[in-house]
Amino acid sequence: MSASGERPDNPSAVELATGKTRNAHALRYQPYWWDALPERASNSGKNVPRNCDVAIIGSGFTGLSAALTLLRNGRQTVVFERDRAGYGASTRNGGQVGSGNQKFRVKKLIALRGRKKAEDMLREGTRMLDHIADLIAEEKIECQFRRSGRFRAAIRPEHYEAMAADMRDLREIAGVNSFMVPRAEQSSEIGSDVFFGGSILPNDASLHPGLYHAGLMERVEGAGGTILDHTPVTAIVATNGGFKIITSAGECFARNVIIATNGYTDGLVPELGRRIVSIGSAIIATGELPESLFNRLLPNNRVYGNTNRVFYYFRGAPDARRILWGGRIGRLASNKSPSAFGHLARDMLAVFPDLKDVPVTHAWDGLIGYTFDEVPHLGCAASGVHYALGYCGTGVSRATYFGNKIALQVLAKPDGRTSFDDMTFPAFPAHPIAKRAVPTVETWYRFRDAINI
Repeated sequence: MSASGERPDNPSAVELATGKTRNAHALRYQPYWWDALPERASNSGKNVPRNCDVAIIGSGFTGLSAALTLLRNGRQTVVFERDRAGYGASTRNGGQVGSGNQKFRVKKLIALRGRKKAEDMLREGTRMLDHIADLIAEEKIECQFRRSGRFRAAIRPEHYEAMAADMRDLREIAGVNSFMVPRAEQSSEIGSDVFFGGSILPNDASLHPGLYHAGLMERVEGAGGTILDHTPVTAIVATNGGFKIITSAGECFARNVIIATNGYTDGLVPELGRRIVSIGSAIIATGELPESLFNRLLPNNRVYGNTNRVFYYFRGAPDARRILWGGRIGRLASNKSPSAFGHLARDMLAVFPDLKDVPVTHAWDGLIGYTFDEVPHLGCAASGVHYALGYCGTGVSRATYFGNKIALQVLAKPDGRTSFDDMTFPAFPAHPIAKRAVPTVETWYRFRDAINI
């Protein structure tokens, strides 16, 4: 294997797309981001502290952001993780950093929430983006953060017009800067002619999620925090003045608890488990491209998406001339099988046919936490535990911001308030059925995308 992770038997993109891979084991079924991570000894052998001020369940961006805020305010904090630290979506995502404004068109959000609430939510979305930029700068985290801008491609001509109207609304109600790129000029943004123009959000950003997560861990531990990986919490029991955190390695009394598990939320706190449905997302990474080809396909090296209901997203790697292409996971195949990722290669080649002979080196998946109303939530559950979760696929900046805010709420600080605090957190009707229905709904959406209804 080369230093870049390429092997002679890596499948080409067209082989992966057509299911003609020669060797199922040639792909590395782990995130590309992990290649750059420093070796880290597991803390699973450490004793569980008998007491702490705040126990945090989940070691992703939410949990570590919350832990750092608490530690900077003098609170003893322990982060519990059932797998390796950051094993979930925080080191599996695409590293696209946005404000979370992409989920609803402005007019739809106003219809759902009213103009004042919609304005507050959208403006807070821009603050989320600024917050992560400021945190990375202040903590001096080397994670290749860059205000790359986002190009969202219109799949159909009518999508372009609808997007242009929405961008005007977004500027009017939330002051978000953007501009449109018509189809005749889109070669300045993307080396493909399959789209009908698109929009640019110049303040959106990109980073290396593995290095960002590693930097947060280093800051948490440097501030005196404890991160216990491979230490699953099996029960949280309310007691006088706090909670007993029960793990296989021992028990810990905590005055407060924060649940920060997002797409990996289970039945540990049943009232939260009923409010999250996990949806699989997957990414493939190509081998290194010739400089001329890379620059022609991604002239400004932004982050990218499209306007389909079942959308795909892609970007250039921050440390090499590779393309990372993501979308929903293949439903009828093992995540250690090339067939689980073939649809990603097919989508990629539909946009960039010149990549057909490029090797694919990595393929991985992870879980997104979806809420019934498709907005994130934070607050205090009836059981007394605090929570921040449900980022619906736009979690890099949201998780970082919500982690900070939920920690400030635990501390009862006024600046912990958000525009999301007073929002009802609805449960999924018939939650077990909703979980099983995800593949069916996704297939229906793909069909509607194909026939444009």
